[in-house]
Amino acid sequence: MTYTYDANLGDNVSRVRLIIGDIVLADPVFTDEELGYFLTKNSDSVNLAAADALAAWMAKYAASPDSEKIGDYAYTQKIIQNMNKLQNELRERDASTPYFTWAEPDLTNEEED
Repeated sequence: MTYTYDANLGDNVSRVRLIIGDIVLADPVFTDEELGYFLTKNSDSVNLAAADALAAWMAKYAASPDSEKIGDYAYTQKIIQNMNKLQNELRERDASTPYFTWAEPDLTNEEED
């Protein structure tokens, strides 16, 4: 199992790590292989791979209580809500990105040499 992060963002695994905030390699959430799986599953779409990684990460927190109260101290974590919001934004961003652009037609009717 490998854990890498290229601060120059020279590879898609590093890009996904940056988007989801998994850049502290002393305590990584995902291996490179796991992030590679999300990239392969999503045809190398960094946004969709990051969204899937966030969904998997949220599943880990889903079993934990999102709030607790001990005496006068109360704590509420919104980590799942924040991750879900980012996941949805990434999916929308990917959906709104065109897969290809239309070529500008040559209407001059001139032949190329």
